Amino acid sequence: MNLEKRRSEKETPMNITSWMSNYTGQSDFTLVGFFSQSKHPVLLAVVIFVVFLVALSGNALLILLVLSDTRLHTPMYFFISQLSLMDMIYISVIVPKMLMDQVLGSHKISVAACGMQMFLYMTLAGSEFFLLALMSYDRYVAICHPLRYPVLMNRRVCLLLMSVCWFLGSLDGFIFTPVTMTFPFCGSREIHHFFCEAPALTKLSCSDTWLYETLMYLCCVLMLLIPVTVISSSYSFILLTVLRMNSAEGRKKVLATCSSHMTVVILFYGAAVYNYMFPASFHTPKKDMVVSVFYTILTPMLNPLIYSLRNKNVTEALKKLLGVNPSFKEQ
Repeated sequence: MNLEKRRSEKETPMNITSWMSNYTGQSDFTLVGFFSQSKHPVLLAVVIFVVFLVALSGNALLILLVLSDTRLHTPMYFFISQLSLMDMIYISVIVPKMLMDQVLGSHKISVAACGMQMFLYMTLAGSEFFLLALMSYDRYVAICHPLRYPVLMNRRVCLLLMSVCWFLGSLDGFIFTPVTMTFPFCGSREIHHFFCEAPALTKLSCSDTWLYETLMYLCCVLMLLIPVTVISSSYSFILLTVLRMNSAEGRKKVLATCSSHMTVVILFYGAAVYNYMFPASFHTPKKDMVVSVFYTILTPMLNPLIYSLRNKNVTEALKKLLGVNPSFKEQ
C-alpha cells in the first residue's frame, strides 16, 4: 500500500507537468491551409497570387479614380472607395501569409499574429456588413428623394455614417478576439483553415465554448439582420419608384447601378450566412475553407470589376486618366 502511495505521489507531479507543458508550452498554432486539400498546390498558389494582384491593383485603381476625378466626388463613389479600401486591407491580411507558408513550407503562426489577423478580419468583415447597408440607403435617398439628396447625404453626414461603420466593425473585433484567444488550447493546435477564423479556433479549445458560440451566433444574426433589413427595405422602395418611372432609359440606368450593388451583397452575405449561421452538421473543414475563399479572396477581386465594368462614370474617368478624351456623363 505504501509502495502504491509513493508511485501515485511520483506520477501525479509528472502528469501535472506534462499537462501544463501541453497547455502552455506551445506558443504557435499551425495553419493546415487550403493548399493541403489540393492535388495541384503549386498551380493553386499561382492562381491565388494572380487573384491577389488583380484585387490589389483593381481596388487601388478604383480609389485613385475616385480621388483624382472631381466628378466622382459624390457619396456613392466615396462609399465605393471605402469598400475598395476595406477589400485591399482584407485580402492583404490573409493571402500574403497564406502564400508565404506555401513557399517556405512553414505553416506556423504565433498567438499574437493569429490574434491580430482575427481582429483585423472581424473588424473589416463587420465594417463591410454595415457599409453595404449604407450604400443601399444612399441609393434609396438618391433615387426616391433626389431633391433632398444633397442635404440628407452631405459630406459631414457621409463621414459620420462611414465612421459608424468602422466603429461597429471594430467593436466586433474588440469583443470576440480577446475572448477567443484566452480560451485554453490544451490539445491539438492545428487550425483546419488557411487563416485564424474564430469558429476554427474554438474547435481546438478544451473548455466548454457553448455560451461563447451562442453569443457569437446571436451577434452574427444581429450584424446580418440589421443590414439585410436596411438593404431589403431600401431596394423595395427603389423598385416601387422604378416601376413608376416613365423613362425607359432612366429605369435601365437605375437597375444597372442597383444590380451591381446587389451582386456584391449576395456574394458577401451568402458566404457569411453559411459560415456563421448554418448548423454544425452542414460544416466540414474543406467546405468552410472553400466558402471562405469567396468572401476573403474572390469578392475583393470582383468588387472593383463589378463597379467599374457596369458603371459608365467609372469607365469614363478611367479613359480620362489614360488620356482617351472621354465624353463624361453625369449619373
